[in-house]
Amino acid sequence: MASGTPPQTVGPYFGAALPYPGGGDLAPAGHPEAVTLHGYVLDGDGAPVPEALLEFWQPAPDGSRAGAPGSLRRDGVTFTGFARVATRGDGHYALRTLPPGGVPYLAVCLHVRGLQRHLFTRAYLASPADDPLLAAVPEERRGTLLAVPEPGGHRAYRFDVRLRGPGETIFLTV
Repeated sequence: MASGTPPQTVGPYFGAALPYPGGGDLAPAGHPEAVTLHGYVLDGDGAPVPEALLEFWQPAPDGSRAGAPGSLRRDGVTFTGFARVATRGDGHYALRTLPPGGVPYLAVCLHVRGLQRHLFTRAYLASPADDPLLAAVPEERRGTLLAVPEPGGHRAYRFDVRLRGPGETIFLTV
């Protein structure tokens, strides 16, 4: 009787060095313009995906894209435009940032155990009519790219990432 080959997976190696304290804090605590983006990474059955790693890139509020030298600069003042945050055991992540200037979205890169390649998507904080990417996505699927404002005006948005199945997030080819 032949036995199968054990599955080949990637990770979970993220906890050793890639996440860092304050990795989800692009804006200082208490900043008057800060927004929170949070949500869950979910598998095809809707179950949470722990130990996923999300990276976010965005321009500064003035639209500049240079960021500070060194993407991991943590002086609490200089905006870098880069964040890295891991999901908790329940699949939840949270990011505190400033609104991106010049574009209505944050670029997202997702690393998940079991995937050989990382996935790219966008989290739109607004739904502009003239965005070429959104215009190219079938209307019934656009919602997978839109962060939903939380009730209460707290400048918070929810953006869940579904890896497959009903409501699968649109992933981009780069």
